[in-house]
Amino acid sequence: MPVGTLASVKGVPQETLEELGVQILLSNTYHLYLRPGTEQVRLLGGLHNFMSWPHAILTDSGGYQVFSLSELRKVSEEGVRFRSHLDGSSHFLTPEGAMAAQIALGADIVMAFDECTEYPADRQRTRESLELTLRWARRSKKYFEEHRHEVPWGSQHSALSIQPDEALGDPNETPALFGIVQGGMESDLRQESAQRTVEISFPGYAIGGLSVGEPRVLTEDIVAATLPHLPPDRPRYLMGVGTPEEIVQYARMGIDMMDCVLPTRAARHGLLFTSEGKISIKNARYAADNGPPDPACGCKVCARYSRAYLRHLYASHEVLAMVLNTIHNLAHYLDTMRAVRHSIKLGEWASSFSGVRSAPKP
Repeated sequence: MPVGTLASVKGVPQETLEELGVQILLSNTYHLYLRPGTEQVRLLGGLHNFMSWPHAILTDSGGYQVFSLSELRKVSEEGVRFRSHLDGSSHFLTPEGAMAAQIALGADIVMAFDECTEYPADRQRTRESLELTLRWARRSKKYFEEHRHEVPWGSQHSALSIQPDEALGDPNETPALFGIVQGGMESDLRQESAQRTVEISFPGYAIGGLSVGEPRVLTEDIVAATLPHLPPDRPRYLMGVGTPEEIVQYARMGIDMMDCVLPTRAARHGLLFTSEGKISIKNARYAADNGPPDPACGCKVCARYSRAYLRHLYASHEVLAMVLNTIHNLAHYLDTMRAVRHSIKLGEWASSFSGVRSAPKP
């Protein structure tokens, strides 16, 4: 899922995202809550109308962003008091408030409000965070079920008159609330969190609190320990990963959904993902390279522009450099996932990979 934090994938218009084959975008409740405000978005018909995106949208609850404001937040049983990174204003976000905000945004997939456990954290701290997340999950579900049909008018009646994505199924089934598994880097607590979150019952489950500074091998261990305890017939979403190699690895382990800012953020810094590995287009070695960014890529950037030109744009601080780099990186990520789905459909997935630990097959 490409990340459009502020209802925008930086530098890329929505029609280009459609051309790339994007099926679902992620937007962030925390940022939209602060600006322009979730009530303002609701009055404008919800995110779908506001950003002219008639396809699926998933909203993060804002828990991770609040977690990242370590010096500006105070966590209590009721919720989190935090100061805006924009102007220092004080706000209080509860599980109920996070649900109300996401319902106002009109997202198709809504995330329960959780506490992201920091890394490193001792076992007692991890246990306390796990228990708080479970209590907040129950509160999130209760409020969501009581108010889920209060979605903005535009979310149900798109002004663009485009049919809902097939992937969403019956539009009357949306929005859907996903629970989030926490438990830090303790495998047994992750398993417990997964089992108890499943007992609450959600249509999908996310593994949160990873990619927060821990070694990659530890991330893999925690995912492998958690997956067997999540229902294989419900979507399993790994939040905040990763490189193209990582998303293939996690799909092989049984993960269904992933998001990451890496393809767009890296593009803004001149880093391109290609079939030949990562290349830093700002390097002088590409100044006279007339070849495409990736000879194996069929995106419109690789079909039209050279490495030399992209290097020139970046060195000249042209905005177009960010735009073209981002389009290519998104195309590479989406092509990677298309290859994953194609392998699954062909039934060749298990036979093409032997490195996974005892993890469930997708």
